[in-house]
Amino acid sequence: MASFLSFVVLAGGLFFLSLHMFAVSAQFYVESSSPAKKIFNVLSSGANPDGKTDNSEAFKKAFYAACQWINLKGQNVVLIPSGNFMVNHVSFVGPCKSPIVFSLQGVLKAPSNPALFFSDTWIGFRYINGLVIEGGGTIDGQGAFAWPYNDCKRNPKCKTLPASLRFDFVNNGKLQNLRSINSKNVHLTLFACHNFDITNVKLTAPNDSPNTDGIKIGASTNIKISHSIIGTGDDCIAMISGSENIDIFDVLCGPGHGISIGSLGNNIEKEFVKGINVRNCTFISTQNGVRIKTRPSSFPSFVSNVSFSGITMKDVNNPLIIDQQYSPNAEWFYQEKLNAGGVMINNVKFEDIRGTSTSEIAIKLHCSAEFPCQNVKLGNINLAYTGSTRNIKQTTSSCVNVKGQPFGRIQPPGCL
Repeated sequence: MASFLSFVVLAGGLFFLSLHMFAVSAQFYVESSSPAKKIFNVLSSGANPDGKTDNSEAFKKAFYAACQWINLKGQNVVLIPSGNFMVNHVSFVGPCKSPIVFSLQGVLKAPSNPALFFSDTWIGFRYINGLVIEGGGTIDGQGAFAWPYNDCKRNPKCKTLPASLRFDFVNNGKLQNLRSINSKNVHLTLFACHNFDITNVKLTAPNDSPNTDGIKIGASTNIKISHSIIGTGDDCIAMISGSENIDIFDVLCGPGHGISIGSLGNNIEKEFVKGINVRNCTFISTQNGVRIKTRPSSFPSFVSNVSFSGITMKDVNNPLIIDQQYSPNAEWFYQEKLNAGGVMINNVKFEDIRGTSTSEIAIKLHCSAEFPCQNVKLGNINLAYTGSTRNIKQTTSSCVNVKGQPFGRIQPPGCL
């Protein structure tokens, strides 16, 4: 394909731009909105916003053009303008020669054809430093077409449905001003990411949609999640092994299963979660509030330095939980002596938590007999009962194999 020259009228003047050819063998119109910004519009690479055409290749062409453009002064912007863009499974892989911004202003729609459902990722980003995703647009996982195919509770060999957005080995990233609806599986997954900021996002799926976690974090450090609304059919935020230095604040969670650490202890390799700070968050009509969950008869692992503070609960079924008998395919159950578990839980604080519980036991701290929970602190708790059982007047607490101390006022009365 022959190279060509494009003339663009800007600010009343005619500027001459040289367009580069890349290995993807396509032409790109590069719009310059400022000296520090190069814009790569997916429409110029052949994208069609009709909601039906598969735009995966057009999106990849725009990305790789931006990824290879050397911008010494600023960022390269992949622009997805207004319109409905259908995209099949697609991955954007670096490293890139300049920082990349995805400006999503339109709507991205996932496939509705069952033959295209099964994969671990719908839209993926890998090995990119300095990635920003913004623009106020929406990604629609069209999960209602796929949820009937989720049979994992009864089929151990079930096929994987895709996460809507997956970030692997993305450093110094930012995701802001974005909406994700009806994911087939998890909305956002972070793996091996470092220094990543998620703010002002809205993630929603029906309460009965299976495994539609809002954000799942693993093997990642220095992650911040703030000023966001998450309402799904599973955990609003889940932190699994390798999550370290995670700061979560000003998040509205509901419906869903709350904000969880774990589950841990299911793998032979030693797992860990540490340095977790959940503060100034609100839970509305969730199955759980703040939770640490580990598997029974666990392999050696640990959870340490966790703080839940400034939390508001409104009609939450299980506001405060440490559950070392967690099984994803069975109901939580109580027993005087728990099975042996190898996950050590140390230095956990629940502080300034108030609101209402729909269950009688508002505080459940059930730890392993072999490795009791250490240095657990409960303080300034006020959780009233709003369930439907008439003879219950107030909430209670239940602690098993927990060592720690209470402080301040606690309602229900503490069990430490």
